[in-house]
Amino acid sequence: MTQSLHTKPLPTNNPYEQVFEAPTLAVRAATFAEGDVLPLTHVGTSHGGEALSPELSWDAVPGAESYTVTLFDPDAPTMSGFWHWIVYNLPADCTSLAQGVGTGDLADLPQGAALGYNEALGRQYIGAAPPAGHGPHRYFFTVQALNTRLDLPEDLTGARIHFMLRENVIARGHLMATFENVGE
Repeated sequence: MTQSLHTKPLPTNNPYEQVFEAPTLAVRAATFAEGDVLPLTHVGTSHGGEALSPELSWDAVPGAESYTVTLFDPDAPTMSGFWHWIVYNLPADCTSLAQGVGTGDLADLPQGAALGYNEALGRQYIGAAPPAGHGPHRYFFTVQALNTRLDLPEDLTGARIHFMLRENVIARGHLMATFENVGE
């Protein structure tokens, strides 16, 4: 399986256009920029990658009590997209995550951080792995600053966590990369 420049046009919908508006937060990755093809380091092992979360950084937001970091694929062949990664309750002084953190072990995250369930009902980063021939998928790495820490049940998925945090977002930003599985 290989990646390529896109064989089909990218979808144009932005999944964050329908959530509550928030001031913009700059998000950066060490290994890719907005609109780049996702490096194999961050792609699923089933697709020739290493399945490591990227090194991310963001600007501190005044008044933030915590941050969430997520990876969402709105182009998955489902009615609701696919949550690859959910980290929440990152402390207010945390403005970066190293590559490879959030693999299901809280020991590599700052004290108090939590991992939500991804779509595979695991608590780790899942690398990009779109179906062969489905066209390019967009991967939104999103950071949201919250005016509180979340007190949530431990069994929530990405969609439910986002529903619960919606009224507490004081800034939001994302970095979008793409990946396509063109088959063998």
